[in-house]
Amino acid sequence: MSLTLFASAVALTFVSSPPPDSTRAASGGSSRAAVPAAADSLVVEKGRRQLVLFYRGEAVRTYYIALGRSPIGDKRHIGDNRTPEGLFFIEGRNPNSRYHLSLRISYPDSAHRARAARLGTLPGGDIMIHGLPDEQAGLGPAHRDFDWTNGCIAVTNREIEVLYRLIRDGTPIQIKP
Repeated sequence: MSLTLFASAVALTFVSSPPPDSTRAASGGSSRAAVPAAADSLVVEKGRRQLVLFYRGEAVRTYYIALGRSPIGDKRHIGDNRTPEGLFFIEGRNPNSRYHLSLRISYPDSAHRARAARLGTLPGGDIMIHGLPDEQAGLGPAHRDFDWTNGCIAVTNREIEVLYRLIRDGTPIQIKP
């Protein structure tokens, strides 16, 4: 891991609360010029249902999200419908996703695999940041009215298009309770 990615990952552990704003520049303006060409880290606060993009330590964009159907607590095993918690990385992208576009999160990490093994189960996988399937695309922001994924982080299709452009493979993502 490069020193820059490591520094971004460490900085994520000290981020307290993201700005209250949604899908606008964190400065409160709506100018697209305020959004950089790439985000260098992400923070998800499950309790606030927010995903915040950071660039050089500054929050630049906030998105409201939907989570797994059982959003409280860390993911323990396959099928528990929980969104995992911890420090992960974006490790791939799918332009042909059933959910419009998707960004793969590096879950399970070694700690989650070890815990699942102690429990005698599988940790699960295929945790993504994604948009909406075709049959739900018309819901737009209303999809966030309830948690509906199997453990992924869902945004609108327009939002995943922006995220897909801004987030590079290797970007750290801290998922907090």
